[in-house]
Order: sequence, then structure tokens, then C-alpha cells
Amino acid sequence: MEMVVTDPATGHEIGSVSVAESDDVAGAVSAARQAFASWSQVPVTERARLMFRYADALERRHEEIARSVSRENGKTIGDARAEARRGIEAVEFACGMPSLIMGDVLPDIARGVDSISVRYPLGVCAGITPFNFPSMIPLWMFPIALAAGNTFVLKPSPQTPLTANLLAGIAREAK
Repeated sequence: MEMVVTDPATGHEIGSVSVAESDDVAGAVSAARQAFASWSQVPVTERARLMFRYADALERRHEEIARSVSRENGKTIGDARAEARRGIEAVEFACGMPSLIMGDVLPDIARGVDSISVRYPLGVCAGITPFNFPSMIPLWMFPIALAAGNTFVLKPSPQTPLTANLLAGIAREAK
């Protein structure tokens, strides 16, 4: 089933998206589960390099993202640019995952006891995002989850799905 997306300022149609049924969701989760087996084995430095490419691609298309947010959400272009910038900054944070994912070793934490913590990817992660930050909130979620070795299923707000599709498209281009 197709859903029409409208500009809140004008009421005019600006696009449409397919609405996922329960079988579609199950398929997305299954695909993410299958991808996790190999993705979680990719070295963290390679995952970080992918995030660097993604951050660069987002930077090049910053204005396009801002215009999508403004058109789809109704924000002023200045607010939309600031939102897109905060999202890109989150992706830049994800680029530091090799340092962020390091564990800890505390020798002799007690007599004859050493403490070691190791961080591993969890599996399939999911995010349900609100309409009021259609680029920033997804970018706070999926790049960090992916850089940490997880897979991710995103469910954007039905009011602002076009921006989420744009972010996904840019991610595909950054491969």
C-alpha cells in the first residue's frame, strides 16, 4: 500500500512511500539478522572507514537534507540546517568507534582478581523515530549501532518518511 506524504505548509503532495505490513517488518528483521552474522565480523576500523565516507557524503548533501526536513516537517530552513548539522556530528562521533568500543582491563581489582570487559555487537537494533527531528534522530541511532557492529531496522514517522529514505540512499552511495 502506498502512502502520500504532504508538505505541511501547503498540503501539496511531495512524495509517497510504501507502507510496511507485518510480513515486511518480519522480512526486514530477518534480513538484518542474516546480515549481522557477517557484518559483526567486519573489523571495527573498516566499519569506521565506512562511517567516514558516510559523514563525507552527508556533508556534501547537507543542503539537500535540510531542504527535505524543511519541506517534509515544516521547519524553517535555518532550523532544518541546524538539525542536519547535529545529525552529521553524530555520524562523526560514530567514526571514533575504534576507540569507543575498546574494553577495559583492571588488574588486581581485588586480591587475586582481575577485571576484563570486552564489548561485542548485540545483534539487530531498531529505531522508531519522531516526526519533529526527521534527520537528526535517525542519525543519532543507526550510524552508531552500525559502527558498533550491529545491524539496524529503522521505522521513521509516517509524517516524515522521505527524509529517512534520503538518509538511507546516501548511505548506500557511501559504500
